[in-house]
Amino acid sequence: MKEENAEKTKKRTSLKSILGGDILATDFFRRQAGLLFLITVLVIVYINNRYECQQQLIEIDNLKKQLTDIKYDALTRSSELMERSRQSRIEEYIATKESDLQTSTHPPYLIWKKP
Repeated sequence: MKEENAEKTKKRTSLKSILGGDILATDFFRRQAGLLFLITVLVIVYINNRYECQQQLIEIDNLKKQLTDIKYDALTRSSELMERSRQSRIEEYIATKESDLQTSTHPPYLIWKKP
């Protein structure tokens, strides 16, 4: 009878034994210590990988925003260059300089027709 009562008190886990750490000294935890350690390491690796993945996604979003801004800036500069290099704009620029240069009214070469 005393042996059965002793086994029941040993098998019972109370909040005090869990908080006190006595539960870790039981036979089950001693046998499974390697597995529990492995699971803990895998959980830490998983959390670390998730954190790294989130950081990389944030970096990718920032780089995409920068790329979009740079593309718009390049498009703006290209359109400004096209506008400045138009023949009419160049003629206006030359006319404001008060020089004798004028746009030719004759083509640079003639196409001959055979009679």
